[in-house]
Amino acid sequence: MRIHLIAVGQRMPGWVTTAYQDFAKRLPSEYRLNLVELAAGKRGKNADITRAIADEGKRMLDALPRDCRVIALDEQGHAWGTQDLAAQLSDWSQGGRDVALLIGGADGLAPEVKQRADMSWSLSNLTLPHALVRVVLAEQLYRAWSLLNNHPYHRA
Repeated sequence: MRIHLIAVGQRMPGWVTTAYQDFAKRLPSEYRLNLVELAAGKRGKNADITRAIADEGKRMLDALPRDCRVIALDEQGHAWGTQDLAAQLSDWSQGGRDVALLIGGADGLAPEVKQRADMSWSLSNLTLPHALVRVVLAEQLYRAWSLLNNHPYHRA
């Protein structure tokens, strides 16, 4: 199973890239994390935000691998604890399909993306910067993997 992190936003600060890559490379090859960065929709003075969100959504849907399980990261999604995420990761792995985790742009995910998702996941009730979400997501996937494999990283 490969995990595809499809995220709106490019040119992240160095600390984001470093932290994300650190956790992504810790995952074993059978849980390889593949980042796909998409350009944000055009924003600025008098920008059509609805159009920008729709454009991001179309490109996000176009980037989905064939026959993958789609999980939208959304503040209205299910809140999982570490044990819950570990159970999800185990289920995803046993399902034999790739998984795509979707992080929207500054104004969230397009309605079409939310409709396409098999489930939605909320990392927190807090509003997190999208760059930080990448880091938290990679760390939590590694933590869930470590829990499933009795690795000492997770100490509950």
